[in-house]
Amino acid sequence: MFQKILIANRGEIALRILRACREMNIKTVAVHSEADSDAMHVRLADESVCIGPAPSKDSYLNMYAIISAAEVCSVDAIHPGVGFLSENASFAEIVEDHKMVFIGPTPEHIRLMGDKITAKETALELGIPVIPGSDGALDPEEDIDAIAGRIGYPVLIKAASGGGGKGMKVARSTAEIEEAFRLARAEAKACFGNDEVYMEKYLSHPRHIEIQVIADSHGNVAHLGERDCSLQRRHQKIWEEAPSPSISPEVRAKLGNVVTKAVKKLGYRGVGTIEFLYEDGEFYFMEMNTRLQVEHPITEMITGIDLVREQIRVAAGLSLSFRQADIAFKGHAIECRINAEDSESFMPSPGKIKDYLTPGGYGVRVDSHMYQGYQIPSHYDSLVSKLIVHGDTREECIQRARRALHEYVITGVNTLLPLHRDLAETADVIKGDYDIHWLERWLASRHQEEAA
Repeated sequence: MFQKILIANRGEIALRILRACREMNIKTVAVHSEADSDAMHVRLADESVCIGPAPSKDSYLNMYAIISAAEVCSVDAIHPGVGFLSENASFAEIVEDHKMVFIGPTPEHIRLMGDKITAKETALELGIPVIPGSDGALDPEEDIDAIAGRIGYPVLIKAASGGGGKGMKVARSTAEIEEAFRLARAEAKACFGNDEVYMEKYLSHPRHIEIQVIADSHGNVAHLGERDCSLQRRHQKIWEEAPSPSISPEVRAKLGNVVTKAVKKLGYRGVGTIEFLYEDGEFYFMEMNTRLQVEHPITEMITGIDLVREQIRVAAGLSLSFRQADIAFKGHAIECRINAEDSESFMPSPGKIKDYLTPGGYGVRVDSHMYQGYQIPSHYDSLVSKLIVHGDTREECIQRARRALHEYVITGVNTLLPLHRDLAETADVIKGDYDIHWLERWLASRHQEEAA
């Protein structure tokens, strides 16, 4: 097992990894920007190294500063967390070149699944159903309208690289296709440095369903069920559930079996998530995330498996500590992403935390790096806390979420707590009757009512 791990990330995920390491008697090194010198994970780590100024490009995305810190501190491995360099194949290669272990999949698998066109082609080869679409990247010289006509309007133009909803444009007719193509290419180039885009069928009322998988280097693979991430705004997840209220145990077992076989055939190692759109009883592959997911706690709550601990064990060359037959899904879990944003305008709200009181009690977990007096920097993602609740049934879980959301106190900055309190009282959410477009429709109708 590793003696010392460098955590190449920040915020709640860095603290989550640090806690797992401490329980495994592994020493930790926290790297941080100048803006994060007072961060909780920096205070709690065995060692800490400042790797640069506040901007991400000068600190958390600075591969060479991170590698230098790792060498100075003589670490065995680097955990990239989520975001930043977690799905950067070049960084994984550099870590390996310096005789350290990258806690994640191989650089080859990161690169393979990092390009959405290649990932889609690979999924087809592995027997995973995909959304009807173009044969690879679109050529500006092609008849884009003819391709869209073959697929059937409406269609979605998507960036081949990146994610987070960037470089994505919907065209509902011939009149819109050329403009959508132009805008998607321009946005893809600006955001990811790559203007390659492709086209696929736009589904009207799909749910976003993802399957959590983990595999070791000895050929053992398991899936840990699905998460429903359909409540999202501008392709950014807000509220996640496990299991999905729309999936039966039979469908779960069938899809899990397909995914497990595909991951085994791929020869994958580490944690990963296969994401699907689900509509009218059919699943369509979207992408594979070759890292830990922000929403991993709800899977941990219904399985009792510490995913970060398993991730570290697998990276150290050990076998999975369980088999598929050992996994029992118990109850229901919900995660509410608490962003430092205005719950109406969604504008970021950095600043100093004045009052901070977390909810507690049976079945309640809070993953956060905040504390009273903490200064939220303006330079990074606005996610500051994850409220996770568990119950024996979905109804009990929602009731527990309501209670915990009303107990949670954060003052000094705006947060999404008011939004989540409203969602927990909304009929469609209570029934589990929503799709990936529901939240934006609901927000729009609420604003119209207020304007009237």
